[in-house]
Amino acid sequence: MGWLDGLKQRARALKAETYVLYLAARHPGTPWYAKLLVAGIVAYAFSPIDLIPDFIPVLGLLDDLVLIPLGIWCALRLVPAAVLSECRARAQERRKLVSRAAGAVIVAIWLALAALGLWWAWRLWG
Repeated sequence: MGWLDGLKQRARALKAETYVLYLAARHPGTPWYAKLLVAGIVAYAFSPIDLIPDFIPVLGLLDDLVLIPLGIWCALRLVPAAVLSECRARAQERRKLVSRAAGAVIVAIWLALAALGLWWAWRLWG
């Protein structure tokens, strides 16, 4: 496994943990200070304003590569283990549901496009 595959695997894990933190932030068993940290991390991650602007070579991406994962790591340490395990289970269930629903939507779109193409061909040459 190359370094690029390892990086992709870490990015997937980070994305999954971010969703777990989202669920944990809404959980009543999560302390207020952990909720506050999670809100700050999410706000910073999606904010167009960074501590170090992205147009600065190398350093601009450093905050995204270091600060956000570090914040997620800290937030995971503040959330009680029981809450985290419950939220991980809920995230796993949701992933399965979303995959089936997304697959059904994609199949429906392809079928609709095929029907539209056949109808258009029939009108054009029929």
